Amino acid sequence: MAEGDAGSDQRQNEEIEAMAAIYGEEWCVIDDCAKIFCIRISDDIDDPKWTLCLQVMLPNEYPGTAPPIYQLNAPWLKGQERADLSNSLEEIYIQNIGESILYLWVEKIRDVLIQKSQMTEPGPDVKKKTEEEDVECEDDLILACQPENPVKALDFGISESQTEIEELPPIDHGIPITDRRSTFQAHLAPVVCPKQVKMVLAKLYENKKIASATHNIYAYRIYCEDKQTFLQDCEDDGETAAGGRLLHLMEILNVRNVMVVVSRWYGGILLGPDRFKHINNCARNILVEKNYTNSPEESSKALGKNKKVRKDKKRSEH
Repeated sequence: MAEGDAGSDQRQNEEIEAMAAIYGEEWCVIDDCAKIFCIRISDDIDDPKWTLCLQVMLPNEYPGTAPPIYQLNAPWLKGQERADLSNSLEEIYIQNIGESILYLWVEKIRDVLIQKSQMTEPGPDVKKKTEEEDVECEDDLILACQPENPVKALDFGISESQTEIEELPPIDHGIPITDRRSTFQAHLAPVVCPKQVKMVLAKLYENKKIASATHNIYAYRIYCEDKQTFLQDCEDDGETAAGGRLLHLMEILNVRNVMVVVSRWYGGILLGPDRFKHINNCARNILVEKNYTNSPEESSKALGKNKKVRKDKKRSEH
């Protein structure tokens, strides 16, 4: 495999994992080897009036130099309406050449369906879909983050007197996900500078439960208003490529000024690729719960205009 193909393949896999985490049951794998997927999109998840299936195939050249090959499937989608929607998707691709665009495509289609449902014409009847709950809550893992003995190994050199901007931000903890004795839990904090990232990590490690986790994977994105660039970085903490995948999810959701740490307590049974799904699901759930996810329109604008990214330090090799 050529080096470029290997890079594209990795970017595609990261996008596929992020999409599966974001859309859950709406995302369907048609052919994993041929990279063919289907996303069921509706105007309202709880009470759908208009539904459309977007089928995509990811060519080897995507996202670098070629768009996804797509098909729009809906019995009501015809003529000018189909042409207009296709033009909109192609315009998003042209505005974001070289970027991962499936999320923008899905949310553009959802916007069109929402607009359609707000018009007077009645929609076709669609049966409600029940959500399968796969979250198992363990009370002892919902951490209140009470300070205990700090871990001496983490010496970040934080001074006693912090300026206002460098105060320790509030830290929230997500609902744990447990699968085959492994447990995953996300922690989130608003951050505006790298110093705060270190402070949050130090504070989390004061908790013995978090300090004893097999991996504490994290990623953060800070928007620098003056330079209109993102300062971002990630850490695998021994879970190869997990930090990069987490950061990719945050890029697709276009979150800013936030860090997410996902703790994993290994239970002795190998989970394979499912572990990445759980890491992304944990992260996505807490980002949505704390209202960090932007509207698709803002995401599209941000991807189109602010492609410059500044790394805080050298990323670990994956």
